[in-house]
Amino acid sequence: QVRLVESGGGLVQPGGSLRLSCTASGFTFNTAAMTWFRQTPGRLRELVAAITETGDTTNYMDSVRGLFTISRDNDKNTVDLEMISLKPEDTGVYYCSVRLRCNRYWGQGTQVTVSS
Repeated sequence: QVRLVESGGGLVQPGGSLRLSCTASGFTFNTAAMTWFRQTPGRLRELVAAITETGDTTNYMDSVRGLFTISRDNDKNTVDLEMISLKPEDTGVYYCSVRLRCNRYWGQGTQVTVSS
């Protein structure tokens, strides 16, 4: 079955950096676009970043463009999210996700807290 396992969250001060990682299994990783979403307090879950199957095209929500970088390693079945210059409003649970045919699959999420 499809499994997505996130890691790398934690507490960081404003202006700090974190790198999230997602390890995928149960599907042919190099044929699937991958995404990171986040759930921040008081807001709906929102798409943060996406990357195509080969990694040659990426997309970001406006507020993180230039600060977050999504990347993937198709040999290791991983997709990472590098985050710099973090702000308190980046606090939330970050989810790795993949859409396969008509279903969207989610990891369990990893908490990111940006606070002094």
